[in-house]
Amino acid sequence: MNVKVRNNRRRWMAIGAGPLLILSMLYGIGSGSVSISPAEIWHTLFGAGDTAHESIIWNLRLPRVLIGLLVGACLAASGALLQGVMRNPLADPGIVGVSAGGGVAAVIALVLFPQFAYLLPGFAFAGALVSSLIIYLLAWDRSSSPVKIVLAGIAVNALLGGVMNGIMVLNSDRIQSVIPWLSGSLSGRSWPHLQFMLPYAAVGLLLVPFAAKTTNLLMLGDQSASSLGQHVERQRFLIVALASLLAGAAVSVAGLVGFVGLIVPHAVRLLIGEDYRFLLPYSVVGGAAIMVIADTAARSWFDPLELPAGILLACIGAPFFLMLLKKRRLIR
Repeated sequence: MNVKVRNNRRRWMAIGAGPLLILSMLYGIGSGSVSISPAEIWHTLFGAGDTAHESIIWNLRLPRVLIGLLVGACLAASGALLQGVMRNPLADPGIVGVSAGGGVAAVIALVLFPQFAYLLPGFAFAGALVSSLIIYLLAWDRSSSPVKIVLAGIAVNALLGGVMNGIMVLNSDRIQSVIPWLSGSLSGRSWPHLQFMLPYAAVGLLLVPFAAKTTNLLMLGDQSASSLGQHVERQRFLIVALASLLAGAAVSVAGLVGFVGLIVPHAVRLLIGEDYRFLLPYSVVGGAAIMVIADTAARSWFDPLELPAGILLACIGAPFFLMLLKKRRLIR
């Protein structure tokens, strides 16, 4: 990519990041069975709006939009980090088993120990981290190459998917609340969900910028990174742990949302290149905006029905990703 073109794209994306987030939030708050104009949203948020609109915005739409922003940002950041540390643009939390680990732990909490539902983000993070450790152990042979990690992750993902299905079959009388979660949905999410997700998401997202330099070095290859003073295995594990924290925080609230962690970093990479100093923040913004837009579309386009956002993302994301692959000539 031409350096001048890449720098111009980075500049325009920096200018457009804020407006994109604002527009996605306005779309999320204003759309639904009751449409609310941007002016009315402004008045309501600052205490001078209609009482009915105030209830809709504050009790239903605003917390859901904020959760969508955090979920999308966490998934996109997690996917970008995994793609960098594994030097594989097709890696994401869903494919390499990180989301599945969080998913199994969350299903156990929801189905077997519903009294501990308030600890769901902790369960999901623990599950994601344990699955990462298992993947590392399976891939370890004096070192853990990115290819081995991806292959071990795919195998663990399949195994954990079977475990999750087994738990639900054996507890079929308790799975009604789990089914929308498995599809990836923000339905019914409100302020309490935001409160118990926020600490995990905030810590993870605050640590993301500090991983940019290390990820750039790891992308050069293990030998090059070692020659530049990096402890490759330790750094790789720390970044995977950070990706697990982010994926676990998202999974605990939104369920198994796919494609955000795969498509967003890949699309940003095509636009501005591989430098993680820019790739990570733009992926965070893009993931946040896309999650809110997808969730809003899923609940408003099919009114009176509400489609889980994960289903809409899969239906739109798969063709879009194939288009990206075609553009990069990875398939014929």
